[in-house]
Amino acid sequence: MRSDMVPGVIFPDYELSDHTAKHRKLSELQGEDPMVLVLSRGSFCPKDRRQAEGLLQLHREMEVGYCRLVTISTDNITQTNENRSGIGAHWPFLSDPRRIVQKDLDIAEYTDPVNNPMIPHVIVLEPGLVIHKIYNGYWFFGRPTIEDLRQDLRAVSKKCRPDWDITTPELKAAWQQGRKGSFYPYGKTYLQTLGERD
Repeated sequence: MRSDMVPGVIFPDYELSDHTAKHRKLSELQGEDPMVLVLSRGSFCPKDRRQAEGLLQLHREMEVGYCRLVTISTDNITQTNENRSGIGAHWPFLSDPRRIVQKDLDIAEYTDPVNNPMIPHVIVLEPGLVIHKIYNGYWFFGRPTIEDLRQDLRAVSKKCRPDWDITTPELKAAWQQGRKGSFYPYGKTYLQTLGERD
């Protein structure tokens, strides 16, 4: 991984084709929410499939917790689709057969010249693609457990959600006074959307 990719730095806003062949930017997929980004070897790797199977349950929790999950692999669109469907995943899978991410982040897995994958990583991102934590998953147990990711998402959510503790007197007063900008989903984007409708 490039030496400048450390916690607190903004992760590159890659734009790649998703499993439907639509071009998607990471920032668009993230919106204003925390996001877990999985950099995967691809469908040929049993470790990556097992990891994705484990993420199925967490993804259901992430959906109700207003967090995002995205997988990028070096698979082509057909392989990406087959992998996603075979796992039963419902989050976006991005296809990078030109290895843009692999080259830019300097994560070519040189020990596998046959498949030329990227070294698997999991990156936990705060809103704005800010890196919170990076896991190197070359070895399977270097990858975060589901509980590790729950703890990371708790820390990121607590940091980015102004209404994390709605029992504070300040938040109660803000709500009673109609100042809802600190409350989800009444934040800046939501209030801007309401203004556009008026």
